[in-house]
Amino acid sequence: MDARGSGQYSDAEKPLMRRQIYEVLETAFAQAGVGRNAVHLEDRGDGVLISVPGRIAVARLLGLWMTELHEKLRLDNRRERRPLGLRVAMHVGPVRHDREGICGDAVNLACGLADSSVARHLLEREQADLVLAVSESLYREVVAPGGKFIDPDRFAPARITLKGGEVTAWFQLPGRPAPALGRTTASGISTTAASGSPAAAEEEDGYEDGERDGYEDGDGAAAYRAGRDMNVFRDTTFERSVHIGHNIGTDRRKD
Repeated sequence: MDARGSGQYSDAEKPLMRRQIYEVLETAFAQAGVGRNAVHLEDRGDGVLISVPGRIAVARLLGLWMTELHEKLRLDNRRERRPLGLRVAMHVGPVRHDREGICGDAVNLACGLADSSVARHLLEREQADLVLAVSESLYREVVAPGGKFIDPDRFAPARITLKGGEVTAWFQLPGRPAPALGRTTASGISTTAASGSPAAAEEEDGYEDGERDGYEDGDGAAAYRAGRDMNVFRDTTFERSVHIGHNIGTDRRKD
């Protein structure tokens, strides 16, 4: 779990931000019936890293816990001068413990999903209180079958590039319909839908904020990506000449 725009908080504001994070967490765990002694929690300054034992049902965390987390955050934000935004990511897998904390591929994947540009862009573009990202395996095994407080129709997929390579993740804005992915806006916020979804248009490239796929344009001009055997454009205005189609050889023109 990471806080939105933590660098924009002053030194005087950061303790208040952290206090709200922990209050929201503790309330959600209590309401979901997850004992604090069952939770391993590591402080990350502007967020937390959490692991829970396998005896706690994943469906409870994805369903009731996420619902309580969102409701507590939503109500708290009504009275906050600077509403707190949270990026939450979940994955299930083996975790290794040592004297300093936890590590492992499962930890790396969860952290990568929370820090992905899709999660960041969704939270900012929609000005939401919370965005949830789950791994492909977690979506397939727990979200897709559905259940109490778990609605698979409210998730949308995206291909994202992490340090370990490309992965598919599923994103949700709790309390809202499935997020629209695959659009580039005038503000430069671009997100991506995985191949096969209705909103499929572009592939996540792992660039830093402000960089566009195909070219970098400080004026926020529309970007495009040619993928496989088809080029897909949605709500796009081209403001200079572009090359559309596949190139032969290593000469990869970008405009």
